Amino acid sequence: MVRAGAAAAARRRELDISQRSLAAEGIINAGALISFEKGRSWPRDKTRAKLEDVLRWPPGTIDQIRSGAPAARTDVRAEFAADAAHSDEGSLISEAVVAAVNALGSAIAAVPARDHPEFIPRLSAILADLRQLEGVATRATKVGRVTPALIRALSAVRGRIDDVTLLAATSPDATLGQRLYAARRRANLTIAETARAAGVAEEDVVSVESERAITGVAADLLERLLGQLD
Repeated sequence: MVRAGAAAAARRRELDISQRSLAAEGIINAGALISFEKGRSWPRDKTRAKLEDVLRWPPGTIDQIRSGAPAARTDVRAEFAADAAHSDEGSLISEAVVAAVNALGSAIAAVPARDHPEFIPRLSAILADLRQLEGVATRATKVGRVTPALIRALSAVRGRIDDVTLLAATSPDATLGQRLYAARRRANLTIAETARAAGVAEEDVVSVESERAITGVAADLLERLLGQLD
């Protein structure tokens, strides 16, 4: 219901249709629409049909969204990411992000010792999940009101990213991105300052810390900077 309501709200905004106009045209009253868009109630068949018509959706679309369409969504985090891009339910998103961050706590606690071959792979997988959650919360701040709940969600996920990356950097098998993050944190350098010090683009620093590929030249320059910082 939350997914269907959020999708309908996003489509309504996309078409620049106000809640008031839907009420004035007798499609659905404002209170019922707000309740539906927040996932708190489910409109009757006739009302859903009217909404689909005004939203220019094929008949049955709202039911299909409630049932899980698109079927390609198989990961809870991916579902959060898709919903966050269209929903103004900041509190719902923030609660989901914080819950997911807390759920990853057990995965972090189960990580083996630093000398175990799975230490870095396991932490890297957790960091990938955390970065995805950070993206969810960041996108939510761009499409809706920035609420205290969203700020707390961003703080929670970024704090956990910080903790996990610094832990990973203690391993001799840490990635370049993990070592760079820890080094610039110790030196109190921003991404922009790190990029200028290394002679690379800011995007190179962002990419390597997110475990995305960069050129060999940029990697060499960052490795040289790491040697200087250490």
